[in-house]
Amino acid sequence: MSDDMTDGNNKDAAEQTVAEKAPEILEPNAAVSGSGLPQAELNRLTDDIIAGLKTVYDPEIPADIYELGLIYKIDIGDDRSVKVDMSLTSPNCPAAQELPVNVENAVASVAGVKEAKVTVVWDPPWDPSRMSDEARLVLNMW
Repeated sequence: MSDDMTDGNNKDAAEQTVAEKAPEILEPNAAVSGSGLPQAELNRLTDDIIAGLKTVYDPEIPADIYELGLIYKIDIGDDRSVKVDMSLTSPNCPAAQELPVNVENAVASVAGVKEAKVTVVWDPPWDPSRMSDEARLVLNMW
């Protein structure tokens, strides 16, 4: 086998999403896709981004937005820019203006992130089934 074929196969493996490579680092319902960054760096960034997201709380709910299932997708680009798709518990959420800004600031503050962009999406609509067990416990929703 030539070196060219080996390199091509490795490139294909590197283009897989983080979810395909390391599903254990993701919470249910949050998709993370990666780039051509080395796997160890992608894992570190993913862990640090999720830790940053867990510092953002809806002011009316005592659970962080990540555990609430409001984060739908995290996309880490080759240039270390991060795009986040998130939703809100309701289109009429009183924190609708501040939560996306707080998420953007939390992600942008992670070491190694070049820039962060947050998009609020409504499809699929958020519902309580997206919450983690941790959020259910905090909210006593069993």
